Amino acid sequence: QVQLVESGGGLVQAGGSLTLSCVASGNIVSINFMAWYRQAPGKQRDLVASITSIGITNYAGSVKGRFTISRDNAKNTVALQMNSLEPEDTAVYYCKANIKKYGEGWDRAYWGQGTQVTVSS
Repeated sequence: QVQLVESGGGLVQAGGSLTLSCVASGNIVSINFMAWYRQAPGKQRDLVASITSIGITNYAGSVKGRFTISRDNAKNTVALQMNSLEPEDTAVYYCKANIKKYGEGWDRAYWGQGTQVTVSS
């Protein structure tokens, strides 16, 4: 079984910083695409940032220049450094990874359980 576990959420004042972490575990052969999504109450889940296995990154326009995504392929982890946080960043943040398991010949998308980030004004 494959599992993604996030950590690092919490309450922070506007202008502050938080770092989210996500670790993938299980019978993993390889991890391709890794990403962070977020979902605010009453809104759809949106992509925040993504990173490929060779480190190519992509960011939503609203976080570009404030957030940085990184990954450690040896540890199967992905992190999201969030700076200059704004109340509009308040949401549940989800980790997603496209993972190939032993015994399977294709990638499958897995999601973490989510971690709450609340930014107070």
